[in-house]
Amino acid sequence: MPAIEEMVKFISLKIKKGEEVRLNFICTHNSRRSQFSQIWAQTAADYYGIPANCYSGGVEVTAFNERAVQAIERDGFQVSKSGNGNPVYSVRWGENSFPILAFSKVYDDKSNPQSGFTAVMTCDHADENCPFIPGADARIAFRFEDPKAFDDTELEGEKYTERSHQIGAELFLIFKKVKELI
Repeated sequence: MPAIEEMVKFISLKIKKGEEVRLNFICTHNSRRSQFSQIWAQTAADYYGIPANCYSGGVEVTAFNERAVQAIERDGFQVSKSGNGNPVYSVRWGENSFPILAFSKVYDDKSNPQSGFTAVMTCDHADENCPFIPGADARIAFRFEDPKAFDDTELEGEKYTERSHQIGAELFLIFKKVKELI
């Protein structure tokens, strides 16, 4: 089953059962695709009034990549930064939206759920090299190509925005379909 349909079915079933929807988007470094996914998924869930909590994590801690941060700013998200090294970004999609805290962390960081969540694998490396995610009730492979391949090229900004838009469009489609089913 394609990942979009699998996620729609899974989220809809959780809601119909009255269970909490907790999605932890996982990629190796938690610096680009998993951050995009957490931000867009939480935004889409809020937009459609779907009770979901979205998180992100990796298997290594780096930092939310500045190029990815710039891409979400170009998309109109309001972003403020605190700290250095691995700063914490407060991301808002609207004036009255709750902030989404984005920073690089491992998937089992204390800010993420320790059990009862769905592991959504956003990159092939993490999906292939993490066969078991402790505490996950389910696992869905939802892989995206890494815009990192275009770092320091003329296409860098375009490719980061393209990946952000792809992830956003797919997650908005998922939550729109969930809204239609519940």
